Amino acid sequence: MGAVRGQAAAAVLAVCGILALSACQNGDDPAAAPDAKPSAAAPAAPSGGAEPSAGATAAVPAPSKTGAAPKPSATATPAGKNPPAPAPPPAPTCGADHRMPVSPDTIAVQRYTPEGGMTSLIVQHGTYGCPGRFEPSGPWTYIPISEKAKITATAPILGPGTVMGKPISTSELTGWLDTHPDKGLPFHYHLNAEGVIDTLDEIYVK
Repeated sequence: MGAVRGQAAAAVLAVCGILALSACQNGDDPAAAPDAKPSAAAPAAPSGGAEPSAGATAAVPAPSKTGAAPKPSATATPAGKNPPAPAPPPAPTCGADHRMPVSPDTIAVQRYTPEGGMTSLIVQHGTYGCPGRFEPSGPWTYIPISEKAKITATAPILGPGTVMGKPISTSELTGWLDTHPDKGLPFHYHLNAEGVIDTLDEIYVK
C-alpha cells in the first residue's frame, strides 16, 4: 500500500516538472526575455492612400475666439438717450458776403430832374448789408414822383437829431436835393397804378 502512494506522488511531481518546463519554452514568463525589443507598430495610412512624409507633424487647431465678447463701438449711443444736436453754425460777421437780395421797395435818392414836364427822382436800388444799412448798387434810374406825394423825412433833411419822420412836400424834398446832391439817402417808396411815386418815407440812419 505504501509503495502505491509513493509511486503516485512521484508521478504528480513529474507532471508538475513537465508543465513548468513547457511554460518556460513557450515564453509565458515575462522575465524570461529581458533583452527583447518591442517591435515598431506600422502607422495606419491616412485616407486617400497618401503616406505622411518623414518629419511631418500634425497641425494643432487654433483656439476658438467665438467665446470672446464683442467690444462696444466708440460711437454707440446709450439706450434711451438721443444723440446731442449739432451746434448751430456761427453767425456771419461784418465784412462777409452776406447781402440780402435786392430790396423791391427801397431806393437811394441821389438827385432829381424836372425834364419831361414832371418831377422825377434819380435813384438807385440796392440791398441791406452789415450792420443793416441800405447799400445802393447798380445803375441810376428815373422814377416820376407826384406833386401830391405823401413824403416823410428825418435827419439829415430836417436837421440832426430828428429821428421820427415828419411830413414834407415834394418841393421841400427837391429843394434839399438841390443843395445836397448824391447823398443817396434811403427811402421806402410805393407806386400808384400809373407807376408814379405816391408815398415816400425816409429811413433814419445814424
